[in-house]
Amino acid sequence: MFAAERRQLILEMVRANGAVSLRELARVVQTSEVTVRRDVRALEAEGLLDRRHGGAVLPGGFTRESGFPQKSHLATAEKTAIADLAASFVEEGEAVVVGAGTTTQELARRLARIPGLTVVTNSLLVAQALAHANRVEVVMTGGTLRGSNYALVGSGAEQSLQGLRVTRAFLSGSGLTAERGLSTSNMLSASVDRALVQAAAEVVVLADHTKLGTDTMFQTVPTDLISRLVTDEPPAHDDRAGAELQALADQGVRVSVAGTGAGCGAGGTDGASGVVGGETMPPGSRARRDVPLPGQRRTHTAGPGAGPGVSGGPGGQLRGAGGPLGPQEAGERARVADLRRR
Repeated sequence: MFAAERRQLILEMVRANGAVSLRELARVVQTSEVTVRRDVRALEAEGLLDRRHGGAVLPGGFTRESGFPQKSHLATAEKTAIADLAASFVEEGEAVVVGAGTTTQELARRLARIPGLTVVTNSLLVAQALAHANRVEVVMTGGTLRGSNYALVGSGAEQSLQGLRVTRAFLSGSGLTAERGLSTSNMLSASVDRALVQAAAEVVVLADHTKLGTDTMFQTVPTDLISRLVTDEPPAHDDRAGAELQALADQGVRVSVAGTGAGCGAGGTDGASGVVGGETMPPGSRARRDVPLPGQRRTHTAGPGAGPGVSGGPGGQLRGAGGPLGPQEAGERARVADLRRR
């Protein structure tokens, strides 16, 4: 395929979907991500699209929302890995809320295997994924059907969530930044998502790396209300996504990174070696890398020779809210710093 043909196809995909990852573009035009990145840079120079972390979007700063058929084919491997990891945080007998989206739909398919759950949702697709789960109770909000993403929105949906209390909410969106948190392109969807957040003791955001650093019109969850982010490993060249992860962690968000490498099993790890994204893990463990105890939760004790982020006393240990960081937690923090340096 000639360069002009590739670039025309790339432009058509971005116009049809609003935002497309470099991985997906490379797959469709059957070339390398390096070549696609060069094509995207050339199209940006002509003002035909804007580059974003790991992808391309319509020009103008804010991405528009894609329809469900388009979004369901984007970053499918990443969404599967994220859903696998997110489901591991749910225990039998919990009550959770699950928002609308293609990634949350993947999560719902996995929640169907957990007995004793109660799932509250405004998504017809989430409810459909759980419809035949005999041991899961599904509670749907009221509201008006929004056909583009098969979600119930409006005052009816919001009022049905009043007085509700669950352990955690699982939400997706169109973009995620450390500055504004989670955002979406539709005002009605944003309003219902905010009501879902109010019902939960903990908020878990599911977002693949292409959404990191992307900002859209309506804020749904400010950063200080996000308890955990479940995402995939950003490409090695995407240093801005790594920086965004570090910024989110510094603001108190616990970051869990799911492995998407070839040969990964259901848990996301290579069953033989247990190596994910350069991290050695015990055989059979899930592909997760939690990054807890962000910078603002450290406590600093002044002492001789104490530097930034280091408490005084023997060994100069980092301290979290519960005391000194152990080797594993310190290693997790170092891995996020490594993502930022890439």
